[in-house]
Amino acid sequence: MKVNNNSPLRRGWTTGACAAAAVRAALKQLWGEDEVLQVQITLPKGEKPIFPIAHRAVGEDWVEIGITKDAGDDPDVTHGVLVIARVATAKNGINFHAGSGVGIITKPGLPIAVGEAAINPAPREMMRSQVMEMATRYGKSPSVDITIIIPGGRELTLKTWNPRLGIVGGLSVLGTTGIVRPFSCAAWIASIHRGIDVARAEGTLHVAGCTGSTSERTVQSLYGLADSAMLDMGDFAGGLMKYLARNPVPQLTIGGGIGKITKLAQGARDLHSGRSQVDFIALANVMGQPNLMKVNSALEAYSLAGPDMARWAAKESLITCKSLLKGSLIDVDCVVIDRGGKILART
Repeated sequence: MKVNNNSPLRRGWTTGACAAAAVRAALKQLWGEDEVLQVQITLPKGEKPIFPIAHRAVGEDWVEIGITKDAGDDPDVTHGVLVIARVATAKNGINFHAGSGVGIITKPGLPIAVGEAAINPAPREMMRSQVMEMATRYGKSPSVDITIIIPGGRELTLKTWNPRLGIVGGLSVLGTTGIVRPFSCAAWIASIHRGIDVARAEGTLHVAGCTGSTSERTVQSLYGLADSAMLDMGDFAGGLMKYLARNPVPQLTIGGGIGKITKLAQGARDLHSGRSQVDFIALANVMGQPNLMKVNSALEAYSLAGPDMARWAAKESLITCKSLLKGSLIDVDCVVIDRGGKILART
């Protein structure tokens, strides 16, 4: 995806917002209006996006409307998917169902009960509000079955964290505000939190947060951890450990490459290259090697300083972790790993 660096990033709409809009359009047609070509909804914070109708099917007592998700300039795996809501007359209440491509909850710890469709509380509430508003407008009983369908969702979910969270068979219908904000840190951190919730609900005693796939494979193999114990920390060490401090598990391992673990050792909470940098002057001083002041990367520094730097990074990153976990009784260790998956140092 190419984004003009001189232009602000374009926001998009969540699967939950698309589903709510599809429900509204389906109810309009189910309860008596002619076919609509587009539909407008009001999101929780007052925005009023308009969604073109991309799919329509009609039965005796049901209407199916699909809307193509536009995630804006966010590299969202679900950008461009068709979010379909089939709304059918029901006998009692508003009921949600997982159609093809929408997952089912199989593990405790998530905000939806085991066995339910993976449609989060906020999207459910957005859809309920559409039903209540339309029922009042048309003088109908607000009793409908809502089935959400996402063609291709079963395949796409393998590119998400859903399998680790125990969401099987398809994607989740997500979105608190209805808006996708490009490259959202909050969305990633929220997913880390849900991973912790699931691990705790399952009674997991040891979890790990790693900065990338290589360090994750190494740490998982080192300790024989289950997939559900592997938290997708990425750059968000602070976000992971602050939540664990309030929602603890007995043991935590932090794993990563020399660059990101060096930043953690120097006290960084966010390890992204755009939000923290290695202080090479401080590193040169602590390692007693003035030549490190002129290097361009932590990897270059390691090539000069050798194993002592990895051992220092492991030791000092542990101090940072203990500070972030202060007040909890979590045992924590740190593992420094090279690009080939070899362990350079451990606390």
